Amino acid sequence: MARKVHYSYKKPAKHRIRLAWIIILLVIAFLVLASVVIRQVYYYNLKSVSKSNRATIITIPSGANLEAIAKILKTSGVIKSEWSFEWYVRNDNFARSSLEAGTYDLRPDQTVPEIVTILTDGEVASNLVVILPGQRIDQIETALMHDGFKKAAVMAALNTNLYVNKYPMFKTLPVGASLEGFLYPDSFAKDSTTTAQNIINDSLTEMQNRLTSNIVAGFAAQGLNIYQGITLSSIVEQEVNSPADLPIVAQVFIARLKAGMDLGSDVTAYYGAIVAGQPPSLTYDSAYNTLLYPGLPPGPISNVSESYLQAVAHPANTNYLYFVTGDNGITYYSTTLQEHNSQVQEYCQKLCASE
Repeated sequence: MARKVHYSYKKPAKHRIRLAWIIILLVIAFLVLASVVIRQVYYYNLKSVSKSNRATIITIPSGANLEAIAKILKTSGVIKSEWSFEWYVRNDNFARSSLEAGTYDLRPDQTVPEIVTILTDGEVASNLVVILPGQRIDQIETALMHDGFKKAAVMAALNTNLYVNKYPMFKTLPVGASLEGFLYPDSFAKDSTTTAQNIINDSLTEMQNRLTSNIVAGFAAQGLNIYQGITLSSIVEQEVNSPADLPIVAQVFIARLKAGMDLGSDVTAYYGAIVAGQPPSLTYDSAYNTLLYPGLPPGPISNVSESYLQAVAHPANTNYLYFVTGDNGITYYSTTLQEHNSQVQEYCQKLCASE
């Protein structure tokens, strides 16, 4: 019986080498083309967003990193691309690493190099009224007078009765309550015709806009009306700064309220003493002292930013009942008083001793 003979065909070595070179050249060509396209897109994104010269007031918060600044500028509509802005700042020939915090007057017709120069040189906007986060209403009064408004005009502008029927957020406002907690922190444009009441109206409008249906529904889910939600948000605002801690601290306070415990918040005690004209004190007897009296204080203790409203509307899903911020700035949580006292003793020797 005849045996079958199997033949195999191997491509010549020269053919394989030629194919390899073709692949290499194609890859190189693709990379070169991609590089050209990316660079063209990059340079396009450095150009102005539009021809509009309408000014946009933009605030760069202290401590904001490059990515956060790029996002603020993109959201505000003054740059085309976040990555192109970051790439320009990182790769420019001269030092661009220190973009100054502050409030700026920027326009869509400015290019990225122009905007970076303004931010680097700290050319902050003039003719602005700035209401800072976490301010009491008396501090806002002082700031408005510092901005050139007469005391009588400021006091008149802060009359709650001017606004109670204009804004839905005031529907749960107690009779006789002030605007404490409702003046949203932001920067507001001011010219020769601007009045103190204009600024207050703008700030209240911004607060109303921040109190979305989602936040109001979140308050209700925690058993809080709008006024109570703002009150608790102001306490959280004064207690902690770290974004990661906000919903957890909010949960601690909400859990204590539901359990019928006192809030035990030092900042409410300080507020009660300060508004009574006394030095900050944990022992001053006022209705705001939640170390002495259960439940929420009578009202907010400062204005609040959106992140704090969100934290109270959507608290973390934990079972903590206590927290303490240590000397190292880290917040420690616990479920029992014994554990809490141990953490105070271990982590909060300096700060807690001064309270």
